[in-house]
Amino acid sequence: MNVLGIDVGGSGIKGAIINTETGAFITERYRVDTPKPSTPALVADAISAISNNFQWKGLVGVGFPAVVRNGIVYTASNIDKSWIGTNASAIFEAKTGNKVYVLNDADAAGYAEFLYGHVAKTKGVVIVITIGTGLGTAIFTDGILVPNTEFGHLQFKGVVAEQYASDATRKKLDLTWDEWGRRFNEYLKYLEFLFSPELFILGGGASKKLDKFIHNFTVYTPVTAAALENNAGIIGAACMAALKSDS
Repeated sequence: MNVLGIDVGGSGIKGAIINTETGAFITERYRVDTPKPSTPALVADAISAISNNFQWKGLVGVGFPAVVRNGIVYTASNIDKSWIGTNASAIFEAKTGNKVYVLNDADAAGYAEFLYGHVAKTKGVVIVITIGTGLGTAIFTDGILVPNTEFGHLQFKGVVAEQYASDATRKKLDLTWDEWGRRFNEYLKYLEFLFSPELFILGGGASKKLDKFIHNFTVYTPVTAAALENNAGIIGAACMAALKSDS
């Protein structure tokens, strides 16, 4: 089936219509800036703008930067605090007139990698990290997703980890790729110590630049770029919505 997949990020909101049987894009990706402040009303307007761009009537999947359970938002690190306690699914449905399934954005990306990337091919623990404004994480054990892990918010170096090693921090501090790569290596070593994974998969915008910083890594765990790169969130949101609609 075809589903509109949307990925809500700290700086941009991106969407496309996805064939959920193949993971293929049916349309070009359409992007709008994440509103500031990123309140429920303004983000809903942005979601509606993407839906209207495609003149879409049907199922929508939205990857959202927060802990999300049954459509309810429980955290708000890279989105306006007024989201906490709101029913994101209901807000987006009221604005678009479509059935909307909302899940954690890194879980969406991880699910796409499970379907079309490296996750299903690896036994044991696999950690997917989306690198952008923050650090999103999805963890799989023998192919089963443990939702809403948010390991980017672990306390690390006296701050939360994403304040130390996200791509936004690299840009804010004007770090070279080597300087930032060494920071990110420290974060990977910490996750390696805690979870002993079989594989790290790096997604998000920085995954396209892996060759610029991977030589700084000293972790024992293999590290690879996401097979779907920065499109994983859109694809995974659409495919998870399709899965939930069938259950």
